[in-house]
Amino acid sequence: MPVRVTESSTPSQVSGTNSGDTSPPACTLLSVGQTFSGTQNVSSLQKEEAWRVNVRIQGCDLEYGYLCGTMEALNVPMADTPVVTFWEGEIVDTKNYTFYTGKWEASPEDDKRHWTKFPSFSPLLSQVEVDGGKSLDLSNYPYIFMRWKEQYFVNVGTDCGLTIAGFYYVCFSCSDGSISGFYYDPNSSPFQKLELKSTNEGRSGYSFSSYELQ
Repeated sequence: MPVRVTESSTPSQVSGTNSGDTSPPACTLLSVGQTFSGTQNVSSLQKEEAWRVNVRIQGCDLEYGYLCGTMEALNVPMADTPVVTFWEGEIVDTKNYTFYTGKWEASPEDDKRHWTKFPSFSPLLSQVEVDGGKSLDLSNYPYIFMRWKEQYFVNVGTDCGLTIAGFYYVCFSCSDGSISGFYYDPNSSPFQKLELKSTNEGRSGYSFSSYELQ
């Protein structure tokens, strides 16, 4: 949720590619109730800036490559309160979704530029260039790749000075629950990095019960 630069219309959504029958590895650290904490770098050419960020998984369905959750941004300069958004995610499983986004103003070249920021993606690149990764078997791969798209602000209005027009390319480590991500929005500073660590608190971690989800 970077600083709003320009207003843009919401692009039409295209359903994910359905092909193959592999699924990402089951991972207890990527399940409902799990929480993560870290930072998002929102630096621009004008200044260095990072926000503290908390994320909670609210829903996860590996069969359909779906998950959702809330993201809380702290110490946001233009906001009087932490800014909470609700997001939905696509799990790249080569069955429901591939590495090619096909929407949200992201071209295949945009996809490759962002996925290649993750060292763990390097072994997959050659096959992704051939067919978007449709023929890859990711069932035992130690990383899970996702896209997170913020859908709405939970506790502030759309005039809060932030934008949720873009989305995150996300890489999740099954070994330690760490998350790396890069925000993509043609109207925002490029490659804003999200870095999160699992808090290992699960359902007993921080809660967004004080905010009413739509």
